[in-house]
Amino acid sequence: MPILEIKGFKKSFGKTQVLNGVDFSMNEGEVLSVIGSSGSGKTTLLRCINFLERADEGEIYLDGELLFSGEDKTKLSAAEMRKKQLNFGLVFQDFNLFPQYSVLENVTLAPKLLAKEQPNFKADKKEILAQIDENAKAVLASVGLSDKLNSYPCELSGGQKQRVSIARALALKPRILFFDEPTSALDPELTGEILKVIRSLAKERITMVIVTHEIDFAESVSDKVIFMADGVVAEEGTPEQVIGNPQNERTKMFLQKLSDN
Repeated sequence: MPILEIKGFKKSFGKTQVLNGVDFSMNEGEVLSVIGSSGSGKTTLLRCINFLERADEGEIYLDGELLFSGEDKTKLSAAEMRKKQLNFGLVFQDFNLFPQYSVLENVTLAPKLLAKEQPNFKADKKEILAQIDENAKAVLASVGLSDKLNSYPCELSGGQKQRVSIARALALKPRILFFDEPTSALDPELTGEILKVIRSLAKERITMVIVTHEIDFAESVSDKVIFMADGVVAEEGTPEQVIGNPQNERTKMFLQKLSDN
């Protein structure tokens, strides 16, 4: 059974139809890369799956269970929305770190806020907070930032900031980790360190969806690739199929244009 299924996703902003019936599925432990030209709907797709935008139509299934339906117009409470969002972690292009907090505080902030909602929080507060700190330190160690726990975002390079934002997403133990162009705000020499972290996560079989323009990287790290054009999945398959031997003319043109640059 797929861990994630997206069926018939549609989304428009005003008169502009951004998603026009997107369907795809993926299995646990897979890495799915989403490629396509700017304006093809990639970022909107990620935002809708992560409940940052509401899809007009379509469904999200997680482990075969309906998580979202565009037909259900019931307004969710903040707690219900949070519960759904916690299935997913999202790493943004531009880090979105809190400048007033240290690296460790940026990573522990959300888990500590969520811990307060646990019924046993008051009784076991000390142990719960200590466990959150330990988990955050382990996650930061996994992205190579053990020596930056007490540093502030202004003291970090772009690559280090992005590694903090990956650690922050991992600290909430999401079922699926989403990346929206994780290297687009970085200088080329810093891109490699982020791709290295994502590769190591792939080796651990962490389920990931990566919107990227790094085609060589997508080809080497992905189990599956989807090419989006005009708000639909124009082609999908293994990296060898979609990138190595595309059948769709739009895919061919997109890849040719990239190789010409």
